[in-house]
Amino acid sequence: MSKSIRYVLMSLRDLAASASPFLLVAVALLWLAYGWLNPTPPKRITLATGPNQSAYAEFGARYAKALASNGIDVVLLPSEGSSDNLQMLREGRADLGFVQGGTALPQPDRDADLTSLGSLFLEPVWLFYREAAALKVTRTGRLTSLPQLRHLRVNVGTVGSGVPNLMATLLEMNRLDNKALQLSQLEQTPATVKLLEGQLDALVFASAPESPMVQMLLQTPGIRLMDFGQNEAYARRLSFLTPVTLPRGVVDLARNLPPQDVHLIATTTTLLARDGVHPALLQLMSQATLSLHGTAGWFNRAHEFPKAASTDFTLAPEAERTLRSGVPTLQRYLPFSWANLVERMWLALGIIVAVLLPLGKIAPPLYEFRVRSRVFRWYGQLRTLEERWEAGSAQTSELLEELKALESRVEKVIVPLSYADELYALRNHIELVRQKLLRT
Repeated sequence: MSKSIRYVLMSLRDLAASASPFLLVAVALLWLAYGWLNPTPPKRITLATGPNQSAYAEFGARYAKALASNGIDVVLLPSEGSSDNLQMLREGRADLGFVQGGTALPQPDRDADLTSLGSLFLEPVWLFYREAAALKVTRTGRLTSLPQLRHLRVNVGTVGSGVPNLMATLLEMNRLDNKALQLSQLEQTPATVKLLEGQLDALVFASAPESPMVQMLLQTPGIRLMDFGQNEAYARRLSFLTPVTLPRGVVDLARNLPPQDVHLIATTTTLLARDGVHPALLQLMSQATLSLHGTAGWFNRAHEFPKAASTDFTLAPEAERTLRSGVPTLQRYLPFSWANLVERMWLALGIIVAVLLPLGKIAPPLYEFRVRSRVFRWYGQLRTLEERWEAGSAQTSELLEELKALESRVEKVIVPLSYADELYALRNHIELVRQKLLRT
């Protein structure tokens, strides 16, 4: 191996040895920051949805597809509806779930660990009824108020959904005793079948218009949708309700369905997350809400949803950032896993750099000491040899031999060129001592 290569390798070794404490501290701090921030999210998350063929089930499938593109497996948990979803979240059986506004008042002792990812969409209260049954009540065969349901067979929603509680409140506001109606709480599909067969006069459920059941009933002959003419009054009395209008012809322009505007009341659905869900997953879900709920619909304009308002729960910080700033810049150009790692570690990296900067000042003096010690340690032996000569404790010839051995070892010492002057100074001093010994 040539001397030039040996010099380079020796310099690199000295640099590595001098910087090793600095590097070890940096690695330790990075390891602690990684463990504390936990930037790598799990690959699986559970989402409580709703009954089959419901809007919740449809949106759940869309979320699963959206997150699958980032390698996240969304496990969909079918449920009876909003109340069931809230119970799953409280018991820790689901990580996220769709919950209607007004399903239940937040309970500080049970819901402190639940946060919202924002209001996603409106869920109108659909009250479908058979026109033949309505003719027994009104001459026109149209129902326009809840008191007209007296003595009719009405399915008021599935147990576990938020509709039974809502209907109980609405009936009480209209001074209707439950005994005045023939109420049932069948699941949505069986109730629809019974309505079509004439075994029920009306059924009520809350769902987004994307629900296949809503789409089907709106176009079924003999089935009408009740107009809530007092929708503004309901919204003023109940803060979680919103007055909406189903525009004429929005279902089918060619057939002019519905034939006139229909006034409805609607709840706002939010996506709740329990405590412990990885922040990166909350960020992904929040970003998915922008694409899945940001388009125009029957009851909203484009970009009206998702939004932070109309929710009874605290907005998650990840959702707040997403609603304010959209998709982070890094995620537009890097895979999510890498972008998430950088976004979550950059602050820690800044702190680590601030800590390491003062420590970095130690490395140059340590490097200098290490290189110079390779030369200076021979001065001790040279001084000892000279002191022995002055004390007369050794023969001159013996000292000359030791000096020659010392010189041969020094000749093998390798130092960077910037420190070569000190090495040559040592050789000159060895020669001076030799001349001193030879003069005796």
